[in-house]
Amino acid sequence: MHLEGRGFRFCSPSRMLTALVFILLCVQPGRGQTCTEGFAYEPRTRQCIDVDECRTMPDACRGDMRCVNQNGGYLCIPRNLYNQPYRPDPIVPEPVYPDPSAGFPNSFLPSPPRSVEPSYPRVISTAQCILGYTLAEDGTCNDIDECETNSHHCNPTQVCINTAGGYTCSCTEGYWLLGGQCQDIDECRYGYCQQLCANVPGSYSCSCNPGFILNPDSRTCQDVDECADEPCSHGCLNTYGSYMCNCDEGFELASDGTTCIDLDECSFSEFLCQYRCVNIPGSYSCICPPGYYIYEDGRSCEDVNECDTGNNTCTTAQVCFNFQGSYTCLNPLQCNPPYIAVSDNQCMCSAENPACRDKPFTILYRHMDMSSGRSVPADIFQMQATTRYPGAFYIFQIKSGNDGREFYMRQTSNVSATLVLSRPIKGPKKVVLDLEMVTVNNVINFRGSSIIRLTIFVSEHPF
Repeated sequence: MHLEGRGFRFCSPSRMLTALVFILLCVQPGRGQTCTEGFAYEPRTRQCIDVDECRTMPDACRGDMRCVNQNGGYLCIPRNLYNQPYRPDPIVPEPVYPDPSAGFPNSFLPSPPRSVEPSYPRVISTAQCILGYTLAEDGTCNDIDECETNSHHCNPTQVCINTAGGYTCSCTEGYWLLGGQCQDIDECRYGYCQQLCANVPGSYSCSCNPGFILNPDSRTCQDVDECADEPCSHGCLNTYGSYMCNCDEGFELASDGTTCIDLDECSFSEFLCQYRCVNIPGSYSCICPPGYYIYEDGRSCEDVNECDTGNNTCTTAQVCFNFQGSYTCLNPLQCNPPYIAVSDNQCMCSAENPACRDKPFTILYRHMDMSSGRSVPADIFQMQATTRYPGAFYIFQIKSGNDGREFYMRQTSNVSATLVLSRPIKGPKKVVLDLEMVTVNNVINFRGSSIIRLTIFVSEHPF
């Protein structure tokens, strides 16, 4: 008797080819699920169900063999053995002997009539259980555990599973049957892990990228809130799988990405402050030289008028004159003879005085301030004749004090002229100019002059 099926040897190469095709057809992927040989995935129930090879493979068993479906496989059994009913041995009556106490009769009594039996020998069947079962003492058929008795034909890579009347060669979890061998299933190919997957024999292991932790399901990953550990020196912004550090205004992120260093705003531009920029942590501050204060814009310097604030050292007899960045105390006007004072800022030489001949008629004292390095050309002062005579004309000129040729006079009309700065002057410096206005009248043959003694205080700074 020759048996075939899962767990048994095949008897011909053609049957081996049929079994190989059967194996390949039974490995059917279904939504990421793979069933072992002898089972097919049912999408509706999402379970692996047994394949009835006796129905799907018409020539599963050949010759006088009958196909019997098993859970996960099938068996080929001779038809006469499969259909043979159970028949117990016939009961043979015991012979009847006479009672010796009654004595022996002279003749034997005739034996009871017996049925006529056939002349050929009687065959008593000993195969009372189908294949895969064994006869118990009580006459019942018990399943043979081929796995327990090690009478199976599973190869070393397979696991024997006992079934009713047979056995199945299967694979443990994490393996599938391929070419008669249990081979490891690479679960990582089917996306079992959300992020990182490492295949191991019979199983797999999930892990997460930096910035994530593995959830209790051992498959999915959860973002780690790194900001909870305060890794940043200033501000922290948690992102998916990472975090970003940010800095307060006036700071910049260092190369390590977590600490903040002060930003030197003063190094950005020399025009950030009008005078000087002082860097402070997270910001900057503009300062001004003595005699100035910071304007409302926070960067410009404005002159402090010490004469108005009273923060000066001038006496009551003196006059406080404020200029950019400082001040000066002007003494009371003193006119040198033959001049006499006619006001607090004007000296006059009388025409009746012979000593005043060829001298300017009046000397008017004026004061002004100017920033150092002022752009040129610049109109800085204007002269004009206050008294006009018929037939007279006027000449305006710089009589003294213009040694560096920084100034010149530009006549703007017959009776006026403007003092022009032609070269920048660096302070601090005090410049005294005698600006002369000459009056010429040819009708009466008159020539006279007046002087404006202009004192210019050039500041130390260009503001």
